[in-house]
Amino acid sequence: MRTLFIVNDPPYGSERCYNALRLAHALFKNDPDGKVTVFLMADAVLAAKAGQKTPNGYYNVERMVKHVVTGKGRVLLCGTCMDARGIAESDLVEGAQRSTMDELASATIEADKLLVF
Repeated sequence: MRTLFIVNDPPYGSERCYNALRLAHALFKNDPDGKVTVFLMADAVLAAKAGQKTPNGYYNVERMVKHVVTGKGRVLLCGTCMDARGIAESDLVEGAQRSTMDELASATIEADKLLVF
């Protein structure tokens, strides 16, 4: 199954980003042949910023994004949203990619399931 996650909320302050990534990880575990794409929009683009430092015992969204990439998933970021927040491609976690609305449209057409957080 091809699953597309569209995430809008910031990585911290709300748990939507956290929960979207948790579910993506569970899909890898329960459907090893499935394909997962996470598209980060609005403040969610900050989830893929490298170098996050969180207090001990607190979840770290950067590590969770890396886990999606190493699990053979795709992490795409809205380029317009990145620009609005001053995030350069060099600021991103390795494997996360700047993207476009056209690429999101294609991913939406290809997806069997679409989840919005």
